[in-house]
Amino acid sequence: MTRIIELKHVEVLYPLETKPALHDVNLFVEEGELVCLIGSSGCGKSTVLKLIAGLIQSTGGIVTKPDRVAMSFQQGALFPWLTVYENVALGLRQMQTPEDLLHRIVERELRAMHIHDFALKYPSDLSGGQRQRVGIARALAVDPHVLLLDEPFSALDPQTTAQLHDDIIEVWRRTKKTIVLVSHLIEEAVSLADRVILMKDGTVASEYKIELPYPRRENDGFHKDVMKIRKDFFA
Repeated sequence: MTRIIELKHVEVLYPLETKPALHDVNLFVEEGELVCLIGSSGCGKSTVLKLIAGLIQSTGGIVTKPDRVAMSFQQGALFPWLTVYENVALGLRQMQTPEDLLHRIVERELRAMHIHDFALKYPSDLSGGQRQRVGIARALAVDPHVLLLDEPFSALDPQTTAQLHDDIIEVWRRTKKTIVLVSHLIEEAVSLADRVILMKDGTVASEYKIELPYPRRENDGFHKDVMKIRKDFFA
């Protein structure tokens, strides 16, 4: 398989800081993989996501990534003055997509994320799960090589989270996109990912290949994989 993302000996040192946010980070993501970065707060997982998104630059090492990367943030990060339709269309308008093609793409992504009926509503009219679906639809609309998800389920109730987990797996299977997800929940990572990357103190501590069939929470091996990672997480 082709490595679509690769970080080699990467360091990130923010201005005025003495301790690097990342140091000697080595990791890769293969094309079509769904990879989850986990770790406690401040371990560097969101910094890695920002590097891949191009929101920050490394201060050392080599970062290889595709040009077309889209990111969905916590709670969707929607523009409150735009309707759901216009939020999803935003990136396409910036790309000067012809209006008829733009309309077809927005309609497709709204239906895929089960929010077509909310197209003319504003973010304030939506639940947390609906706002997150809009954010994911907006990211997918620009047809990225890599979809980045920054703790997209952290503020949602368990039932909505489970539904969105199913939606993400369906999007991944339908589009064959490379997806990199950040989470602080081991169970969530094992439920979704091909590989789980555990980060500690600004670097990669361990990696785990998850080979369970979907849906995973019903599988006998699910808790075994969770406990294996949990042991390292709290070590």
